[in-house]
Amino acid sequence: MSLDLVPLWALILSLAVLMYVLLDGFDLGVGILFFFRKDAEERDLMVASVAPIWDFNETWLVLGGGGLLAVFPLAFAVIMPAVYFPILVMLLGLLFRGVAFEFRHVPQARRAVWDRSFAYGSLLATFAQGVVLGNFIEGFPVKGRAFSGTSWDWIGPFPLLTGAGLVVGYTLLGATWLYMKTEGALQEWTRTMAQRALLGILAFILMVSVWTPLTNERIAARWFTLPNFFYFAPVPLLTVVLAWLIWQSLRRGREVVPFLASMGLFFLSFTELIISLWPYVAPPSITLWDAATAPMSQQFLMVGTMFLLPVILLYVFWSYWVFRGKVKADAGYHGP
Repeated sequence: MSLDLVPLWALILSLAVLMYVLLDGFDLGVGILFFFRKDAEERDLMVASVAPIWDFNETWLVLGGGGLLAVFPLAFAVIMPAVYFPILVMLLGLLFRGVAFEFRHVPQARRAVWDRSFAYGSLLATFAQGVVLGNFIEGFPVKGRAFSGTSWDWIGPFPLLTGAGLVVGYTLLGATWLYMKTEGALQEWTRTMAQRALLGILAFILMVSVWTPLTNERIAARWFTLPNFFYFAPVPLLTVVLAWLIWQSLRRGREVVPFLASMGLFFLSFTELIISLWPYVAPPSITLWDAATAPMSQQFLMVGTMFLLPVILLYVFWSYWVFRGKVKADAGYHGP
């Protein structure tokens, strides 16, 4: 009997998605904050805070998407037609943001154009990711082994709600990151923005937490039947504790704790998502085992992944360690 690698692959892909949300989330949040801060020097500092690491953060997106295609091809074939347009918008947003990084410091560049590209690219990419999340939670109509909906099914109240919620959530990550990395007036402003974003994301978490069990009997049963209720109750309770910790840390001027606690808030939200949807990879009908490729293919892919994943993780820790500390005014990004 061959070893069942499906749970391990689910763990790896979940790690890739979570790492992308946490790491690319804060630099997308920095781009969203561009809308609210117009001073050129402060914008340079904001860009410089993420310039050494932003592109590598997207490695996790490639790992997650590539892993889904390689290991769970049926899920990929169902999900992609359903969210084709949000994915396209996300990629275009990431493209414009990446180009803005390279061109905003070029001599005689039209700085205002590239600053808008950076801000709007970040906003569109974030909102599109939230829409994809909302569609994933709602589920995909399937007939046989194919998506049976239309390319416009992604437009709905709940996906639009989760899109707006993710914008606020990434703003919180970006604000707490800048609060940790900057000084002076910019730091004080980011503290205010972080407090506002915290209140906003708590409101969105509450709305999603009420909406999903009311509209989905399976999710309601997962959370509110016994003994599941007692098993899973610590997750929302810890969410409240972390929110309080972020607020108090910002009030007391603690710089690192708000950022780490904000990442913890996203981790708990991700945990709630897994609890609600497990074991479905294309809800509400396709499980991980239904969508998985042949065991031999899983084993072959696992060999390479076991070499690649530790290298990626080590590089992440190393890069963040090297670029730790406050960002300085002369640390601008000047392209390759």
